[in-house]
Amino acid sequence: MSGPVPGTPSLLRAINDRAALQALLERGPLTRPEIGALTGLSKPTASQLLLRLQQAGLVVQDGVREGLPGRTAEVYRINPEAAYVAALDVTPARIEAKVADITGTVVGEHVLPTPRRPHGELVDRLAAALRGANPPDKPRRIVIGVQAAIDPATGRLGYAAAKDVPGWQLPDLVPTLSAGLGAPVDVENNVNLVAVAEQAHGAARGRQDFVLLWADEGIGSAVVLGGRMHRGATGGAGEVGYMPTPGAPTAREAGRYANHGYQALTGGPAVLKLLRSYGVRGSDFRQAVANAVRAAAGTGKKADDARAGLRDVAARLAVGLAAITSVVDPGLIVLTGGVVLPGGETLRELVEHELHALTIPQPPVRLSSVEGNPVLAGALDLGLAAVRDEVFRSTVPS
Repeated sequence: MSGPVPGTPSLLRAINDRAALQALLERGPLTRPEIGALTGLSKPTASQLLLRLQQAGLVVQDGVREGLPGRTAEVYRINPEAAYVAALDVTPARIEAKVADITGTVVGEHVLPTPRRPHGELVDRLAAALRGANPPDKPRRIVIGVQAAIDPATGRLGYAAAKDVPGWQLPDLVPTLSAGLGAPVDVENNVNLVAVAEQAHGAARGRQDFVLLWADEGIGSAVVLGGRMHRGATGGAGEVGYMPTPGAPTAREAGRYANHGYQALTGGPAVLKLLRSYGVRGSDFRQAVANAVRAAAGTGKKADDARAGLRDVAARLAVGLAAITSVVDPGLIVLTGGVVLPGGETLRELVEHELHALTIPQPPVRLSSVEGNPVLAGALDLGLAAVRDEVFRSTVPS
């Protein structure tokens, strides 16, 4: 029989090792007595544990700490070189890469611009972005965020036109990428990764049921139910950009991947056009939203027009959110992306007000609080969770 049997010394050692490693991850460098106190282990057992973890290359000494007069205690920490994780955020304009060690510390990053008509194989482009981040060692796992979704039944990438994700139409996408990049690969929808980051250390921290709406050039969402990402039968849960919405053309009139549905009303270009109709200037939709908020804080006709424009934007966003809320009944809605973040609390309050006027459930609406690139943050979170689980299980031979 392979593997530890429940109740055996091997299983107990594995449980203790995992508890100690988790304590070191969460609290930083610790002494043996501190590890013993946090895990409930005796001094001899804690000493054996630390020796085992050092021999496995997962823990290293980190100097000594002065205690009572004449007494010092050795300090231990997670060995950051035990494993590395890579994250890639792929868009039509660029591939952004980050590499983190097992503690979550970012040790390399790189941005590789994508030509209008990219040449070369997909694997080569991804590998070039990864090399640019200069990882200290081969990553143990690579998580790639894309503006599409993997169909679990076919393994193919869906919910995106071929022109938007050139080179990704491969029959065995994940195995092909894993073989080409030399490490296990996960391909994940970019908005789902943003939700992972929000749940880990953002506005949805500790929430088991929430919806994240990404409103930018296009529209997407992520649905978390019971603490887990809901993906749907074909991987398309949350693909609300093309959701039929009152006032917008449908796929029947516009074409399957043309500009229709929810995003035709609330995507960046539509918001820019709408705000300009209210006299708000801006070279792009982000600037227009920010300008509208500034103007709305003033007085006079320009301020009145700006406020009316923002209410119109909020009403459009609320119509789609009302449909989602009616079906999912989330405990929280998180807003992010270039349409809403420049609007700050002003736009958030308007969206919440408009939404609550349309629905019986009245979930709170919050802005994203994840800093930096949230797609990469979520990809690193996902990769680190998988690698830590894998590495921490390996301390005790089966």
